[in-house]
Amino acid sequence: MPSRLPDEYARGARHTRLGLLLWRVDSDLRLDLLTLTFDDLALEGRELENSLQKHSPLDWSGYFDKEEDITIKGSNNVFHIYEAGSEGPVVFCLHGGGYSGLSFALSASKIKEKARVVAMDQRGHGKSSTDNDLDVSIETLCNDVVSVLKSIYGDSPPAIILVGHSMGGSVAVHVAARKVIPNLHGLVVVDVVEGTAMTSLIHMQKILSNRTQFFPTLEKAIEWSVKSGSLRNVESACISVPSTLKFDESKKCYTYKIALEETESYWKGWSCMGNLEKIYPSPVPTPTLLTSTKRRDRSLRFKQMTSNEDNVVVNHTVLGIEGCYFIEFASLIVPFIVSNRIGAAGIVVSGGRRGWL
Repeated sequence: MPSRLPDEYARGARHTRLGLLLWRVDSDLRLDLLTLTFDDLALEGRELENSLQKHSPLDWSGYFDKEEDITIKGSNNVFHIYEAGSEGPVVFCLHGGGYSGLSFALSASKIKEKARVVAMDQRGHGKSSTDNDLDVSIETLCNDVVSVLKSIYGDSPPAIILVGHSMGGSVAVHVAARKVIPNLHGLVVVDVVEGTAMTSLIHMQKILSNRTQFFPTLEKAIEWSVKSGSLRNVESACISVPSTLKFDESKKCYTYKIALEETESYWKGWSCMGNLEKIYPSPVPTPTLLTSTKRRDRSLRFKQMTSNEDNVVVNHTVLGIEGCYFIEFASLIVPFIVSNRIGAAGIVVSGGRRGWL
């Protein structure tokens, strides 16, 4: 035991034949002893090791076939994309705010059996880098998507199906409303930023401020994302969470790559209100995936009344993209492609010829 006690108490530890003896002596010289056997210590060690293994980062290559940087001519903007599959139309995926293209990893591993998948890291997210990462205005985000598609495919793209989740869904709707993609054959929006979603934005700053900001390791960040309910699927978290973080050299820890709380001035612009009416009714088949019937706002009800497309209600689609229900999500995308006869170059018609929308 230490010969000199601190002002309040002294603590010590000593290895014994049985295990580890811990003691605490308070200012009244009361002695509390706790003996941990080597079996207890081994159990704690195994639990820590299991936790680290369970929440270890996973590499993108197990889900996508390749990654690529797309440099936009005449700018300093470089957008990162992940690609999977080699045949069929291109399912071009846009993630929600604070996530990355790897949000679609589990879904892509299933969709690529019938189509090509391209998942883009939007401005300020993932491995993309731009001249202003905090400019996430809807105009800028739309310009980014159009520029990336043009850089990849030129003026003659294959059949494109835009898929967007939350913020990405809003971008997809706005891009479709511009009618500037020559071979757009489908639009799939998951929990678009509509009326009821817009009202919840007033709580977003509180949500962002209450989340853990710094993590000593990637494993801890992944573990927190699962335990906090931000993500429900451990595998998806292990794939996507690391891409949403950066290492802070000054604090020697990980923090979020994009400070979403600093982009509040752009949030209202993400609304789809007024744009759904522009593209419906439309020859482009466009299912809308919703978390619940409560998300059917005025524009979505207008869509349902004026088009032949159905709103597909999938419980927890916010988590569906992120992995918890990725099989269910993928199982909706593939039939959508098949039922609308969307091939690599366009709509497949009887006789083997292809038609264009």
